[in-house]
Amino acid sequence: MHVNDALAVIAMMFWALVPLFWIPVHGLSKFFKRLGIFTYITPVITWVPIALIIYANRELILSHTIDLPLPVRGAGWVVLICGILLQVWTLRLLGGWGIMGLPEVTQIVESRIVTSGPFSVIRHPTYLSHAIMYAGVFLITGVIAVGIITLLDVVIINTVVIPLEDRELVERFGEEYRRYQERVPAFFPGTTKK
Repeated sequence: MHVNDALAVIAMMFWALVPLFWIPVHGLSKFFKRLGIFTYITPVITWVPIALIIYANRELILSHTIDLPLPVRGAGWVVLICGILLQVWTLRLLGGWGIMGLPEVTQIVESRIVTSGPFSVIRHPTYLSHAIMYAGVFLITGVIAVGIITLLDVVIINTVVIPLEDRELVERFGEEYRRYQERVPAFFPGTTKK
């Protein structure tokens, strides 16, 4: 398999984790708090079959592409690297446990609101980094399914995941998080708050 094809397949396989893990965890936070560390069984049960289906159908998925010019593909690498750098930056600020959602499902890890770095510009830079990375992979590969996933990612994150996560964060941090919401936009820098 060519490197670009592998990149597209890996991106598609891992994207399913976003809706399959974060929507339930934020939407049913009290249930998953009781479930605790066993919460991490749910993405295995739901995600692995989907990832295997994507992998098994990779030839079909990869056969639908747009032949993008070389400068666009080069720009895709820049976009992908920017998304990776933003993800690494948020990982450093949140820590490994924070990025994995451990504060959402257990009391093991003490959680706090992070408002520095990219969190001073948008409340959910991790989700933005995913969208940037998927956009980069689409520009590199031209795989139409990756382009669709990029659009779905932005829509689902902004209409479902962020509202659920914000609700859960208000429950966890109260007025401190509400004040943060008033100051900092959710996903798109420079947009209106909330």
